[in-house]
Amino acid sequence: MKRHFCFSISCKLWVVTREVFAISIEINWLYQTLLTHMGPSGWWPADDKRDIIVGAILVQNTAWQNADVGLNNLKHRTRLDPEAVLALTQTELIDLIRASGFYRNKAKAIHSVFQWFNDRSWDYAGIATSATQAELRKQLLALPGVGQETADVYLVYIFDLPTFIADSYTRRLFKHLGYQQTDSYQHLKKQVSLPSNFTAEMAQDFHGQLDEFGKQYLQREDTFGDSFLAQELFEYQQTQES
Repeated sequence: MKRHFCFSISCKLWVVTREVFAISIEINWLYQTLLTHMGPSGWWPADDKRDIIVGAILVQNTAWQNADVGLNNLKHRTRLDPEAVLALTQTELIDLIRASGFYRNKAKAIHSVFQWFNDRSWDYAGIATSATQAELRKQLLALPGVGQETADVYLVYIFDLPTFIADSYTRRLFKHLGYQQTDSYQHLKKQVSLPSNFTAEMAQDFHGQLDEFGKQYLQREDTFGDSFLAQELFEYQQTQES
């Protein structure tokens, strides 16, 4: 089976054809290459895991700058104390997070998610060990406002469980890497699994690396061909073929 890679470097078109290697080798190579060139990502930047729980909801379908306004408003009002957040009426919560957009659905999601954690005493480690990763993901997906990406973010950053997060920047990158079905979160998620050697810390950093790369090279003006990764990928494929 062959996979084709097409990308431009310094306005030249390279077409690389190679045998498909194990996904685990490719992911390890990709992570180490990003880490070497970009350094540790420090993701997810937050004061507390409750910041991440709320932020992952508020950032849905909006820019982080808008989500951050809502997050800071909510922190200023409640310090993200669970009882204080749950005591807010929907109207009060909506007013605080309005800047993030889709505020009615997001307010409902925040209340539901906080109640879910509250019912489990906010025992992240206990929750993580009480079910398999697949079962826990299913529980999270059953919560209002928690989609596939948010559920995976919770697995990685709240429960410290390594899994692949196929967000929009990642899908754009993996399209450049030759993956054929990158049009949806679910399609790419089905194709990629993290290697068994990946720790939770590596999974957290890997997602951060992918997003930081995307911010630099995969915005509306796609400049992947001018990136260090395009050059490294070409050299990597040449090495594998030799």
